[in-house]
Amino acid sequence: QVQLVESGGGLVQAGGSLRLSCAASGIIFSISAMFWYRQAPGKQRELVAVITRGGTTNYADSVKGRFTISRDNAKNTVYLRMNSLKPEDTAVYYCKSLRGATDYWGQGTQVTVSS
Repeated sequence: QVQLVESGGGLVQAGGSLRLSCAASGIIFSISAMFWYRQAPGKQRELVAVITRGGTTNYADSVKGRFTISRDNAKNTVYLRMNSLKPEDTAVYYCKSLRGATDYWGQGTQVTVSS
């Protein structure tokens, strides 16, 4: 059974930092691309960051220079380090795995940034 479990969300003041984690089981993590998405109230889900199985990363323009995605294949975990948080970063953050045409999603973790 595949499970992606996000953690690390919470309430933080603007300018603060959080680190999200997504622990995966039931997939071959090391050969899966891993993604972080977010969805704010009333908005569409948007891609935040991606890390390939080879470690190549890419980011949405809105988070470049502030967020860092990383992975630990030994722990089957992907991380999202978020610095200099802004109120507009408030959203539910989801991780996703992708291998070939098969993807799996986690349940999400809430991040709220107060001004």
